[in-house]
Amino acid sequence: MSKMEYDTLIIGPVSLDHNIDHQGNEYQEVGGAIVQSGFAASRIGHKTALFTKLNPKDADLEKAFEASGAELYWKASERTTSIRNQYFTADKETRECKAIGVCDPFQIEELPDVSTRIYHLAGLIYGDFSSEMIEALSRQDGKVAVDVQCLLRHAEPDGSMVFYDWADKTTHLQYIDFLKTDAAEAAILTGETDRVEAAKKLYQWGAKEIMITHNTEVLVYDGKEIFTCPIKARNLSGRTGRGDTCFSGYITERLQKNIPEALLFASALVSLKMETVGPFRGDRADVEEYIKSFYDGYIL
Repeated sequence: MSKMEYDTLIIGPVSLDHNIDHQGNEYQEVGGAIVQSGFAASRIGHKTALFTKLNPKDADLEKAFEASGAELYWKASERTTSIRNQYFTADKETRECKAIGVCDPFQIEELPDVSTRIYHLAGLIYGDFSSEMIEALSRQDGKVAVDVQCLLRHAEPDGSMVFYDWADKTTHLQYIDFLKTDAAEAAILTGETDRVEAAKKLYQWGAKEIMITHNTEVLVYDGKEIFTCPIKARNLSGRTGRGDTCFSGYITERLQKNIPEALLFASALVSLKMETVGPFRGDRADVEEYIKSFYDGYIL
């Protein structure tokens, strides 16, 4: 029997998110990078599989992902990742995160027996994936895509979340085909506050294609040329999940498109997504219409 084939297999924990906005309003949801990334890739038409972990008594996974269109695989964990996010500004750029729970680490032997063109590691906290797992995935047929947040963000014993440099960066970036950081994470990794210089240093250390997100634009570097595209969201009510949506959209579009085309599509996708709370629930046609309306004539 042949294996199921996917464009992308997104791997990471769901999170029971407790969110408090700058006005003190609180709401809870099943979130995490895998939710934002999974909806984005699948809703724009890519064949998407998801592999996650949780304690099944904590959330209804089928309900959480039913509108995504992605195929869902999961494994039971003693604990479910849970994060409390308190936002201090309306644009959600300033926040405090606390870990309430952390799921069991992911192991390569637990992954579903499927064929995929991309292994997308969409973790939340250091320890979700080991450096050895990244190296092992690089020996598989699919490309390896990593959001660096899960290699830098540590959960302290009191639940506070602290960012530390990735000790294995100079030995293990070489195993990553697509690397995503935000501007702050890039500075932690490289010591460079200039995003262009940070991207160049990450490439020198081995990452093959680097995306750095910022609230004004998205930057991509492939070792030859710097590409940028602006964020054009008209409001920021759906700011949560910006980087996850952008990265997932970009890497799946790169399966068929060159860098400028994939970057433009991903920038429009995330701009549209940021205008509505929750993961992206539109479709490819909505993104294409957004490009016509807000990026018409834009030259990368």
